[in-house]
Amino acid sequence: MNALNAALLVNLLGFSVGIALYAMLAMMVVRHRGKAGSVNLLLLTTAALGLLWNIGELYAFVQKDFGVAGISPFLVAVAFSALGFLPSVVVHSAQADESGTHWLTFAAYGLSTFAAVMHFQAAFAGAPVPSYLALQTQTFGSLALAAGLLIFNFRQTLEKKAIWASALLVFAVSALHLSGERESSAWYVELVAHQSSLPLALVILFQNYRFAFADLFLKRAISLILLTGLAFGLYALVAVPVLRLHETHDKDDVQAIGALLALWVATALVYPALHRFAVWLVDTAILRRSNYEKLQLDLARETESIDSTEAVLENVCRTLSTALTARTAEWTQSTAATGEIGFVSANFTPGDCRILISTAEAPYYEISLGEFQGGRRLLSDEITMLDAISLFTARRIDVLRVSHERYNQKFREQEFAKLATEAQLSALRSQINPHFLFNALTTLGYLIKTSPDKAYDTLLRLTQLLRGVLKSTGEFSTLGQEIELIESYLDIERARFEEKLSVGIDVPDSIRNVKVPSLILQPLVENAIKHGISENKNGGEIRISASVSLDNGDSHLHLSVWDSGAGKNGKKANGSGGIGLRNIKERLASYYGKSASFTLESGIGTEATVDLPMK
Repeated sequence: MNALNAALLVNLLGFSVGIALYAMLAMMVVRHRGKAGSVNLLLLTTAALGLLWNIGELYAFVQKDFGVAGISPFLVAVAFSALGFLPSVVVHSAQADESGTHWLTFAAYGLSTFAAVMHFQAAFAGAPVPSYLALQTQTFGSLALAAGLLIFNFRQTLEKKAIWASALLVFAVSALHLSGERESSAWYVELVAHQSSLPLALVILFQNYRFAFADLFLKRAISLILLTGLAFGLYALVAVPVLRLHETHDKDDVQAIGALLALWVATALVYPALHRFAVWLVDTAILRRSNYEKLQLDLARETESIDSTEAVLENVCRTLSTALTARTAEWTQSTAATGEIGFVSANFTPGDCRILISTAEAPYYEISLGEFQGGRRLLSDEITMLDAISLFTARRIDVLRVSHERYNQKFREQEFAKLATEAQLSALRSQINPHFLFNALTTLGYLIKTSPDKAYDTLLRLTQLLRGVLKSTGEFSTLGQEIELIESYLDIERARFEEKLSVGIDVPDSIRNVKVPSLILQPLVENAIKHGISENKNGGEIRISASVSLDNGDSHLHLSVWDSGAGKNGKKANGSGGIGLRNIKERLASYYGKSASFTLESGIGTEATVDLPMK
């Protein structure tokens, strides 16, 4: 392939790729328009201008190849006028975020309008089109605009200024070449001269980010350009030499056709790798993004370990501000509707964003990001990432709310149960005093009839005993205090039974300070008197003992009341029993749950046993 053919092939490929890219840009702008249905006019204008230039030049190129003379000068004027307006769009994009007057933008559009008028004037006058004066004017005008952007765009960084200026310089070189001999034998000259519209469009998208899907466009555009370059390289470096070797063969040489097909297949196989490289190039080298997939996984993992809504939102704000280089990040409550779950609204003019955290129930929340460094704008991958983060953040807050509600409900239930238990215990304890008093008065009445002298002494002891019982208002008392009350009660009963009642108490002094439920033994002693002693004409014996044992490292207190008679209550503790026994079982269950036990068994006598954990 000679140099001229290579240059022509570059033009053919360049115009074809340009049409594909600008058509894709137009489709994306229209498809991904804003909520109100409005489109980005600046980008739509860029796409239209690029299409007019590339379609016009491709048409002229094909017509010339078929030897058609007299290409319409108006078609040429339209194509070159469209190319001439692209630098104005570049300047317009560069000044979009600048405050004050945009005189450079007006100057650029005025320059492009002047060039377009010159082209059409030449077409009407029958002069050569494109107009030499128009191209020369745009050459020097582009240089002046590049200098103006470098000097007067105060808010732009030096890197951004360099990119704007480079795009305009490429156009200036293109206009300079087009104003002279239009066809060159050097393919790289033709590439710069006729394909300057491509870098202009890429710079608009890369530098301003006014288009939410600019990153997708850049990835696809770079993939297409790399694929085209690969196909051109394979054809020029592989296919042409192979075909040259087969020039002496038949026109329909099977081997030559097979070689071309093999190159096509190789190009298709290599494309996925080219696309991955384009994605890496855009994300890592051009946009300098974080790894959003890893960011989401890490943030989700951190969020799962946080137990408060405020901390979750603070962590999300902190993570997003770092990843998106936002100087400000804060969360507030929102009045958004439940149907807007996952909705992300991003304001692309001067660069702030709000992310709605739409939970299942109010209150909802909103995270606001602003003051992105370097004039950054959020693109499609950022919006997709924010959608995902918004969703799992809302779900985590929902989980926390349910957990907190369950905890609060359980706490309230525990409080209610505690109050109910306290009321129950008070009621149970209130049963003891009248019950005990009834039995004591019965004994006193019996003594009044049989022994009035003893009745007086017994009444004094009863008075002392009642003072002690009524004075003990707490739920717990010491074991020693319980034994003292029982001894006073037994003194009263001895007055009744005299020598028929034998009492033995074995409670070591070392454990008399142990806390036990108040009046826990007195009902057992009463039962022993009533069912084991009073029903036996010969009387009987009562033994009260206490001891401590270890069970799996825990200390337990064993209290025992034994009487020598079988009695009517000689049955297991799960029997019905009287008021006193039911009272003991219910109080033990309330105080200790399953950690305490009460048994009542008959054998040689009747023994009531209480087993308590020592705390």
